[in-house]
Amino acid sequence: MKVLKFGGTSVGSIENIQNVKNIINDGEKKVIVLSAMSGTTNTLVSIANDIKNSQPNEAVNTINKLHKKYFNVIDNLLQNKNINTDTKNYVTGIFNFLLERTYKDFSQSLENVIVAQGELLSTYMFNGYLNQEGISSTLLSALDFMRIDKAKEPNTAYIKENLETILKNTTEAQVYITQGFICLDDDDAISNLQRGGSDYTATIIGAAIVAEEVQIWTDIDGMHNNDPRYVENTRPISSLSFDEAAELAYFGAKILHPQTVTPVRADNIPVRLKNTMDPEAHGTLISSQTSESGIKALAAKDNITAIKIKSGRMLQAHGFLKKVFEIFEVYETSIDMITTSEVAVSLTIDDDRNLDKIITELEAFSTIEVDKNQSIVCLVGHSIVNHSETYKLFKILQDVKIRMISYGGSKNNISLLVNANDKINTLRKLNDYLFELATL
Repeated sequence: MKVLKFGGTSVGSIENIQNVKNIINDGEKKVIVLSAMSGTTNTLVSIANDIKNSQPNEAVNTINKLHKKYFNVIDNLLQNKNINTDTKNYVTGIFNFLLERTYKDFSQSLENVIVAQGELLSTYMFNGYLNQEGISSTLLSALDFMRIDKAKEPNTAYIKENLETILKNTTEAQVYITQGFICLDDDDAISNLQRGGSDYTATIIGAAIVAEEVQIWTDIDGMHNNDPRYVENTRPISSLSFDEAAELAYFGAKILHPQTVTPVRADNIPVRLKNTMDPEAHGTLISSQTSESGIKALAAKDNITAIKIKSGRMLQAHGFLKKVFEIFEVYETSIDMITTSEVAVSLTIDDDRNLDKIITELEAFSTIEVDKNQSIVCLVGHSIVNHSETYKLFKILQDVKIRMISYGGSKNNISLLVNANDKINTLRKLNDYLFELATL
């Protein structure tokens, strides 16, 4: 059995929903993971913010507009009178539920509950549509089996046991539909896997049922070799290893949630990236197989803060780095890049919520310099640190000021830290230098 995930744009219009139906209607059993319709999650976040800011009237207006939008979709999608009525009743129940919460005190738990409604709406409508079209489908609630632990990691044993039980006791169908993104936490409260988490849901489910393949369907034909938002004439990559895909996702490739490949790599379950608008396109296959060496793709991660820690005590001192790292551990702040010299350590973080506290502790034994508004540009490919053409990337030094370089920490990754204002120029220059090579 395969697991297919469809993103918000894939179910963002009547035409796209019909495309999804055509894609999945091949007679094979499968699990379908759906995101909320495009724009819905942002609107729900806006409603939560209105409640947070004590603006209930604004929240009510937004809820009513969204309710009207969904009724319009239902009327255009569901011509079967009984299914139309049933779906409208369900959708109205969701929006009445939201209206009842507009005058509640704001909390993170309330926001999680509000944001979760998008996936509940999309899956119920899509299940009704498939039933109308004569496709055997059953709706499974992700809240019955998706759970994260206290560390906010998937509780894989719980997920596997409960999903297997649900599938065993559910009437057999061609298609099983469930929600991406949403889950329960360790206290049985509604939570989520963060933005883009539907990809993660799909591979968690794929691992739980030992799927033949997990497919991630979006509005682009696979992982591209550069960011098409900033660079012209990018092209999709036909294949990537799990390691390469994980590096690109972590360092900014928007097509994948950073943790997507983690659940499936141990069981060697391939992940295929496909385009809902062009189903015949090859897309990108992510597996344990490695193809040609050399730089395959670039990605960029924004909102990076660089911290330079300088101290004469570093010279031939034991335990200095341990002391530094312990401070970041206390404040649960991960480090992306790090370089060292005899008297200084430079490192980067992407979470600056506790930056002031971290700096205060570091200043007790060192001098600190902080540079905000930085970007990490990541170059990824199989064994690129050993490739004969990799030296050409350093041509970039004549055009762009590089704050840090991470080279050798991974055979598949070289990272450059630049000012955020130089990110687009860096991506374009590297594209010119690297992707005209015959080896690529």
